[in-house]
Amino acid sequence: MSKSVIALLVVVALVASAVLLNPSAERHRARIKQAIAERSQVQKVLGVGQLTAFASRYHSVGVGSYTTVNDKVTSVGAFGMVFVAD
Repeated sequence: MSKSVIALLVVVALVASAVLLNPSAERHRARIKQAIAERSQVQKVLGVGQLTAFASRYHSVGVGSYTTVNDKVTSVGAFGMVFVAD
């Protein structure tokens, strides 16, 4: 096999795995709740994480996804991982 065919197969495999591992809306919301609870006990008790997660809007771009609250990006996800913005 030539190097270009192998490179193409690697790219196709990466894109396919990104699509299959794209985090769901529920995974984003669970990670938002967890991150806010880790930051502050007071916010955990008041349920700020649950409120933020409930108010978030999920957006998928195929190979990745993100959530927004009031047009601000709250979390970003790809390859099964979700990162919450500060």
